[in-house]
Amino acid sequence: MRRELRAEWTKARTAPGTAWLLSAVVVLTAAASAAVAATVSCTAGGCDQDVPRLGLAGIQAGQAAVAIMAVFAVTGEYGSGMIATTFAAMPRRGRVLAAKAAVLTGLTLAAGTVAVLASVLAARLILPGNGFTAANGHPPPSLADGPTLGAAAGTVLYLALIALLSLGAATALRDSATAAGVVCGVLYVLPLIPHMLADPGWRRLLWQATPANAGLAIQTTTHLDDLPLGPWEGLGVTAAWAAAALLGAWLLVRTRDVRA
Repeated sequence: MRRELRAEWTKARTAPGTAWLLSAVVVLTAAASAAVAATVSCTAGGCDQDVPRLGLAGIQAGQAAVAIMAVFAVTGEYGSGMIATTFAAMPRRGRVLAAKAAVLTGLTLAAGTVAVLASVLAARLILPGNGFTAANGHPPPSLADGPTLGAAAGTVLYLALIALLSLGAATALRDSATAAGVVCGVLYVLPLIPHMLADPGWRRLLWQATPANAGLAIQTTTHLDDLPLGPWEGLGVTAAWAAAALLGAWLLVRTRDVRA
């Protein structure tokens, strides 16, 4: 896959929107996390807050930039017709898709790591001024703390899985607006549906099945018994969605006419 990887890396590196979208992942995540940290407070009597989750709340905004970057990585070629040239030069279409996934994963992991570190730093600077101190039983987040480190690492992995899910959807749909709409619906609309159901059994089941709700459980460090699904099990649900999207994309890209 060396040739495919080199080609996909060159495309990603030279595409005009890649640098902007990677920057958007970092800026949106850190800014949203800082905004959330600035709006909460903890009194001397204590508070019931999951501090690491507060510090990583901005991932809800940053994941949109990740999804758009993944969508454009595919649909840009389909829109310009360059995908036919790509497949003519590299006829092993499965390898091309795998190379796109590998390059996208690497870029997302890099940007996600910076975004998460910036979010934790922002929370450490802001939360103590709002009462989140060791004296109140809620010290600011620190990566030296095991649960916080696990939540931070899991959040980076979550972003990578969202990128792969979006890549699979975009490859299947081949249209920027349609793919972005579907992915954003999965990330922002689908998580609301469980809260609209009266039956607790169905509510719990749908919560467990949605990639955003289940995947972001990885950020939870307190009251784990109250979760419908454990943090790492939830991340597994997101991984299953990403795997299903990529499998569908692989089947379609191997059998479908490029021009159809």
